[in-house]
Amino acid sequence: MKVGLQLRQSQQLTLTPQLQQAIRLLQLSTLEVNQESDRLLDENPFLDREDDDAGTSYAHGDAQSSTLTPTNSNSSEQSTPERESPSNDTEWSTPSFSAGNSPDDEDAGYGEVAADKPSLREHLITQVNLSPLEERDKQIISLLIDALDDNAYLSQSLEEIAEFLPDELDITLDDLETALVQLQHMDEPGIAARNLGECLSLQLQAYPSETPGLALAQRLVASHLDLLASHEFGKLKKVLHCDDAALRIAQDLIIHLKPRPGESFGHSDADYVVPDVLVTRNNGIWRARLNPEAMPRLRINQVYANILQNRGENTALEMAGQLQEARWFIKNMHQRFDTILRVSQAIVERQHQFFQHGKIAMRPLVLREIAEQLELHESTISRVTTQKFMLTPFGIFELKYFFGSGLATKTGGSCSSTAIREIIKQMVAEEDEQNPLNDSRMSEILAQQGILVARRTVAKYRESLHILPVNLRKSL
Repeated sequence: MKVGLQLRQSQQLTLTPQLQQAIRLLQLSTLEVNQESDRLLDENPFLDREDDDAGTSYAHGDAQSSTLTPTNSNSSEQSTPERESPSNDTEWSTPSFSAGNSPDDEDAGYGEVAADKPSLREHLITQVNLSPLEERDKQIISLLIDALDDNAYLSQSLEEIAEFLPDELDITLDDLETALVQLQHMDEPGIAARNLGECLSLQLQAYPSETPGLALAQRLVASHLDLLASHEFGKLKKVLHCDDAALRIAQDLIIHLKPRPGESFGHSDADYVVPDVLVTRNNGIWRARLNPEAMPRLRINQVYANILQNRGENTALEMAGQLQEARWFIKNMHQRFDTILRVSQAIVERQHQFFQHGKIAMRPLVLREIAEQLELHESTISRVTTQKFMLTPFGIFELKYFFGSGLATKTGGSCSSTAIREIIKQMVAEEDEQNPLNDSRMSEILAQQGILVARRTVAKYRESLHILPVNLRKSL
């Protein structure tokens, strides 16, 4: 075996820390970007948040070196606008994630605090304490209140509750049954029910006895909820010996009941989405622009930067690394928002009919089209369009929403799946409730409009819109 030397050339992509940070920032959402900014502001003394006065020029577009502008839609080439690279002593800033901080605003710095709504347990305990019951009865009812689930149902049987109670409490099954009746007849009808039928029945008991259709509604919820849920109106009329009018009145009573009486006490914090991009129309042309409130406003702390210049070489190595990290972060943030703007403008140009007419005018679009137009990789477009949001005349949409496959039309073109879903939604909204459209019929109507869609595809789109099948949409 011979031993020899051989030279071989190869190419290898090395991800520098700066490039790794740029890629990671690109795929973060607005909330995550601001959290990352806050983290670095705490850790790096060279990174500073720009105050309102210092950022005024950027907000009005006076600082050309840091302004992010949309690409020219009239040009065939989509390139990044030229801007001056920030030098070591140059401050680069982006608009802040804040609004309404006017010095004349008396409420500046004080957010609106929603009034705390009592929980289900707190509400019921208050009702029990205000009742004229004996103390022992109140304690037993409180035990049952603790056994309620989030929907105000009694998920455990009374036998199971009695089994786990200590003997020294001397609480019998009869005591629990009495307490349950007292709890069920508080000011929230339907609470502490053991099943859906009992929950609805308790609510119907609170209606005046002369309410039209009350007796029939009570029979329905007691024994025939399954037939009502499956819209078996023919069987119901035979079993209950009633006509369409009587059944319709009883059904209307049941529809207005609360199947989950505990929902009104749930604490559901609203999730707010701050759009990264705003779309406006100027002189008949739709344009995308960055939302200043979605962008952290950062700069290099010049005080610490000047201190670093006056230090000796040996003691300044660590601080120099932090200064470089701060500059990299600001530059990568600049690149992140610039890329988001370029991709957003390209989407607006491709989907301009959507901004004019809505979802029904959406056209098929894939990531490759935008990637080729902007000379970027598809993975970059995927990162940009994930968890980034655009404010349009029709609401706030994730950038990824504007991408979708297309189905063939009779003319040889294609129609977006989003537009087809909107057409299906409109057909269902306008259908005869007594004779609703099935999936096959909707497929035929789409074919008459020149859109070739199979029945199974219609069913898939209908289910994605949370539209019930034809038998469950039928009414009396």
